Amino acid sequence: MTTDVGPDRTGPPTPAEMRAAMGIFASGVTVVTGMDDEGPVGFACQSFASVSLEPALVLFCADHRGRAWPRIRATGRFCVNVLSEAQRDLCDRFGSSRGTRFEDLDWHLSPWGTPSLPEVMLRVHAEVEGVHLAGDHDVVVGRVQGLEQADFQRPMIYYRSTFGVDFDTRGTTDPDATPAALLHWGDGVRWG
Repeated sequence: MTTDVGPDRTGPPTPAEMRAAMGIFASGVTVVTGMDDEGPVGFACQSFASVSLEPALVLFCADHRGRAWPRIRATGRFCVNVLSEAQRDLCDRFGSSRGTRFEDLDWHLSPWGTPSLPEVMLRVHAEVEGVHLAGDHDVVVGRVQGLEQADFQRPMIYYRSTFGVDFDTRGTTDPDATPAALLHWGDGVRWG
């Protein structure tokens, strides 16, 4: 069966249209952390990818308006902590501008000088290789310095402003049609 995917209207999309459309692409969820003279800092990030195997490069995108990214950028190094589906609490901590981040959290400083979060699936330790301006975000390329992997866990997936992919077959995110465990998150939150 072929579905015609055509434009909803002509002209560039509005920010709301862009958010809704890009939400169709499921992504993992990470927390990018760093350490400066003020202490540990971090933010939830869903725009993370591998770029190159040789040399080992990764990328993430961070909002210019965020408070954490400028501090991490100034240090020149970061850690990407890849979350499992059981780590909603970490995502909530680092995804909200109102919440606590490191307070009462059992984290440790890595050999690379960045905060490592507890029980994550993967830690990617990197140095900033380049930063590229892209609209209201920076595209950050990092040269990988080290990797730490845990045993296999189910990943946290972000899809259509919802965690997980167990949704009504019509693709709706209506609260009455979506399992109660899959709550909306991220509307109005700046990633970075």
